[in-house]
Amino acid sequence: HVQLVESGGGSVQAGESLWLTCEISLYIYSSYCMGWFRQTPGKERAAVAAHYTGTATTYVADSVKGRFTISRDNTNHTIILQMNGLKPEDTAMYYCAASKLNYCVLESSFFQWWGQGTQVTVS
Repeated sequence: HVQLVESGGGSVQAGESLWLTCEISLYIYSSYCMGWFRQTPGKERAAVAAHYTGTATTYVADSVKGRFTISRDNTNHTIILQMNGLKPEDTAMYYCAASKLNYCVLESSFFQWWGQGTQVTVS
């Protein structure tokens, strides 16, 4: 049973930075597409960024491009979302997701596993 363990998040002032990490707990496949989505009450979950661990290819949504970056650590089982220049509109619940497929698509239906979510609040 694949689990995603998220950490990071919290409350910051506008313009500050935060980072989120997500680790896959069970290494069934050699590579994954791992990504982050965010959701606010009453809205659909929206893609933020994704990273395919096999080739280190990254995908970043236009809404956060230039401010957010996604990367992996040396274990290849943890991704890091670095969020700079945070704005109040970035306030949301952020969810880590993973897919066993060997490419990434920034759509929630593409991902098989999801974390519990971590709150990011920017004021």
